[in-house]
Amino acid sequence: MPEISRFYGIVITLYFNDHNPPHFHVRYAEHLAEVDMQTLEIISGYLPKRAYALVVEWATEHREELMKNWNLAQNQENLNKIKPLT
Repeated sequence: MPEISRFYGIVITLYFNDHNPPHFHVRYAEHLAEVDMQTLEIISGYLPKRAYALVVEWATEHREELMKNWNLAQNQENLNKIKPLT
C-alpha cells in the first residue's frame, strides 16, 4: 500500500490492483476511509469533518494525478508522489 501524499497528519495511499470504483485510502489518527476519485465522496469508513474537507481540497487539485496513479496501481507499476496540501 504505497503512500502517495501526506499533509496535516493525513496519509493518502493506494492499493495495487484494488477494486473499482477508482478510490484512494485515507488515514487520519485512528480514522480510516476510502474516497471515490470521481465524486470525492467517502465510500467506506469515516473522517472528521475538517480532515475530510482538507482531503477534498487536495484531491480536487490533484484529480488527474490520482487517476494516473490509479492506472499505474492497476498494472502494479511504481506510483508517483503527489504534492501535499500546503
